[in-house]
Amino acid sequence: MHLDLTQFDAVTFDVYGTLIDWEPSIIRMFRSVADQHGVELSHEEFLLEFDRARAQLQRVRPALLYPDVLKQAYEQFCERHDVAPDDAERDVFGKAVMLWPAFDDAIESLAHLHAHMKIGLLSNIDNQSLGYSVRKLRLAPDVVATAEGVGAYKPDHAHFDAAIRDFEAIGIARNRILHVGQSLRADVIPANALGIKCVWIKRPGRSLGSRPEDAQGARPDAVFDTMHDFALAHRAQMALSNRTTGHKD
Repeated sequence: MHLDLTQFDAVTFDVYGTLIDWEPSIIRMFRSVADQHGVELSHEEFLLEFDRARAQLQRVRPALLYPDVLKQAYEQFCERHDVAPDDAERDVFGKAVMLWPAFDDAIESLAHLHAHMKIGLLSNIDNQSLGYSVRKLRLAPDVVATAEGVGAYKPDHAHFDAAIRDFEAIGIARNRILHVGQSLRADVIPANALGIKCVWIKRPGRSLGSRPEDAQGARPDAVFDTMHDFALAHRAQMALSNRTTGHKD
């Protein structure tokens, strides 16, 4: 890896898939409905069902709030499999974000990084739902850009533009901002287009946004399997830099 992680004053993160582990919960949500009605699909097929609905719904303008995206994804699943929608189930889908857990390595990694850099969150989510996740991450982000706030969904550039403006307002230039995400489609590709250095957190065993069809043209500047690996690399580079300059961490 040739990217100097110590050159940045701020780091922006994708949240869902990078810091919050949403895929197993999404699979369980749809499987719960499927099991009631004899619908047999693989884990990957459940994710594809969700991703197909998400892609269509996130093109709607004005942008839907994320609870409505989840509710309509449920309705589309029911329609495709000839299942009568249930109002209570629909409401559970709409509130599902509060049940999605943080990855085991997210809290400690964020704490280390936040001790050295400002942190921004760029998320295709609504403000209320993000609040549930931020509390799980034990984080007080310096900058937040949500789909509700910018009126669009990544890979639209609006999240990045908003974060750049907010960081510039506190004296951090765009070339001192690093973006980190698990999705090649929604994070790495737009960061490339905007000339922002970016890190891909691969999260082995997770696939939303980073399948081969999502990856065409994506050029991450560094790749790590996990947030833990990313934070370790930052810590190691800082230690080397401090030894070179004679500073203490």
